[in-house]
Amino acid sequence: MLRPLQRSLLLLLGITVPALIAAPLDTKKEELQQVQGRISDLQTALKSARNQQSELNKKLQAVEQKIGDQARRLRVLGDSLNRQKQQLQQLQQRRSAQEQELDAHRSLLSQQIRTAYAMGRQERIKIMLNQQDPATISRVMAYYDYFNRARAEQLQLIEELISGLQETEADLISETRRLEDLQTKELQQQTELKQTQLARYEVIKALSAEISSKGQELGGLKKSETQLKSLMQRLQQELSTLPTEATQSKPFRALKGRLPWPSKGRLAARFGMAKGGGLRWDGVLIAGEEGQEVQAVHQGRIAFADWLRGFGLLLIIDHGSGYMSLYGHNQSLFKEVGDWVQPGEVIALVGNSGGRLEMGVYFSIRKKGRPVNPKKWCKKIKGNRITGVEQITWAKS
Repeated sequence: MLRPLQRSLLLLLGITVPALIAAPLDTKKEELQQVQGRISDLQTALKSARNQQSELNKKLQAVEQKIGDQARRLRVLGDSLNRQKQQLQQLQQRRSAQEQELDAHRSLLSQQIRTAYAMGRQERIKIMLNQQDPATISRVMAYYDYFNRARAEQLQLIEELISGLQETEADLISETRRLEDLQTKELQQQTELKQTQLARYEVIKALSAEISSKGQELGGLKKSETQLKSLMQRLQQELSTLPTEATQSKPFRALKGRLPWPSKGRLAARFGMAKGGGLRWDGVLIAGEEGQEVQAVHQGRIAFADWLRGFGLLLIIDHGSGYMSLYGHNQSLFKEVGDWVQPGEVIALVGNSGGRLEMGVYFSIRKKGRPVNPKKWCKKIKGNRITGVEQITWAKS
């Protein structure tokens, strides 16, 4: 008696059961042994391919997480580098102003020296002899000493300031060079990781094609969908017991049709479209440029920030009252579980993690675990283009 899998594979191989029955007994046995051998080989190959794909998925996860960490560190380094350059520019401007003031004081001092030379070396004695009134002499001499001391003190102070500025500028130049070196190293590492990631993609594509050519449906999309549903259910149960933070924002449900989009780009997939494997999109896919900012659509708390099969680097925000927003396929995540975010706050960067080849962000809204159409909740757009992302803080009415 043939098993269902064997019967299906017989049909796949072009061998029908009636044909086997009609053939002589010895021939049927020989053909059956050959078929069973081919079935066994095929099953072994399929199992091997599945195991390899599972291992590659693990490697892909590790690579994409490393890329996310690298991108986050590069962003921090870039911000630090910009701040250092601004400070350096401010110091240079201050130094220029101080040098101009110093030049002015030096000019005055030069004039004083020339005047003193014209009056001779016994300047103080001449001043005393040229005055008849002792009180006037005393006052003039006091003024003379005061102005000299004040000018000398100012000159010394400015010299000290210039010296300090030069030292600070030297430190900033050194720090800027250090940050530039780190940034160069990070970029090199990120390039290497991306090359590794592309190599993983090619192997996964090859394995998927091999499995498909042998008539085996992997059901990867269904597994990913099941994992996400299970995750959402667990988060819903866990978060229902946690206290919420006092907020000045309007509740999520009051903003239907007015929420900003998380990123600009083209709607490459719409809510309800066929996704494959009998599944449909439970959110939208916004195609964008690599490294483009992804922003929170509303205030909330980070409920999940990790890699998930089929969705890559995924971030989930709990907005309270059973509402959540999901952001997947990111290149990097900037927030951790438990962090609070505000509307318009940058939470991630657009990428293609999770095995995708195209850049984009998966965006979904859930109400008590059930997906709802993001287009009905976010601001209206013309056609399928999101041209801009507004940073809005909703005041409580």
